[in-house]
Amino acid sequence: MADQRPHIAIVDTVPIVDIPDHHDHDKPRFKRNPAADAIIDFVAGCNGGIANVVVGQSLDTVKVKMQTFPTLYKNAFDCFFQTFRKDGIRGLYAGTMPALTANIAENSVLFCFYGVCQKLVMLSVGKHEIKHLNPLENALAGSGAAFFCSFTLCPTELIKCRLQAMREMATQGKLEGGLERLKIGPVGLTREILHAEGIRGMFKGLTSTMAREIPGYFFFFGGYEASRRYLTPKGKTKDDIGTLRTMLAGGIGGIALWTSIFPTDVVKSRIQVNSTVGKAAPSFFKTLLQIHREEGIRALYKGLGPCLLRTFPSSGALFLAVEVTKDVMYNVYDNVG
Repeated sequence: MADQRPHIAIVDTVPIVDIPDHHDHDKPRFKRNPAADAIIDFVAGCNGGIANVVVGQSLDTVKVKMQTFPTLYKNAFDCFFQTFRKDGIRGLYAGTMPALTANIAENSVLFCFYGVCQKLVMLSVGKHEIKHLNPLENALAGSGAAFFCSFTLCPTELIKCRLQAMREMATQGKLEGGLERLKIGPVGLTREILHAEGIRGMFKGLTSTMAREIPGYFFFFGGYEASRRYLTPKGKTKDDIGTLRTMLAGGIGGIALWTSIFPTDVVKSRIQVNSTVGKAAPSFFKTLLQIHREEGIRALYKGLGPCLLRTFPSSGALFLAVEVTKDVMYNVYDNVG
């Protein structure tokens, strides 16, 4: 007789588990908030600014000297060795503390607002993630961020440029107190300007700083992001290009920045160095026309050589420091979160 018992199908119930895709490493495991992004961008910018100064300060001094006193030196090498012979290493690194302050202040604010502006551009073009922005859209975000960082950069650039060119000012009799004034440091010079002119005195050259920063950072971030995209191997993301390619892309961004705005930087340096304490700063266009009329177009490119020699490794170091800092901090944030 056939077995009439009902057949019961027994099915093991297996819980459905999300298995993370290890290849999708560029997606955060937790939803990040804007405050965390801003803090991470700020700290990354600080570290980038430090790396920038450590690598490039001595050649920045040569650049400023050649911009403000183009007839005193035959070329960049002459300027470098004369400065070293007269003032030693200290002369080549004159203005390092204000330069460090300037770079930390500038790059922390720059990268913080760059992240904010990237989000605004992302929303305006209808994209859902910052990583999907193209180089042009990143360049526009860089220009927006540059407006804000100009206010932090101008006062520290003023002190840096005056300290770097102080010996030449004293030699030409344009500095009260002569060579004795070389003993003054960044704190003393800042106190002197504030006492004589108030807070407005610290913002001499603000217009020319903005005229330099806003278009300059368009090319800076555009050049960096375009280079990163070009250097990305097939099947990988731009975050996977490694140390050397990141530095190469950063160097290209730095070259794009300075070749696009160098004449503006010459005008800014002249205004900040020649607007001595208590005297009104000449206007941007008046200074530009005066340089062109009295010294010719070549004067607007004096110091470009040492500038480009400096900016390639220093910009590479800046972006490497920024990317490494962001990577470390986001990993910590994701793991803690």
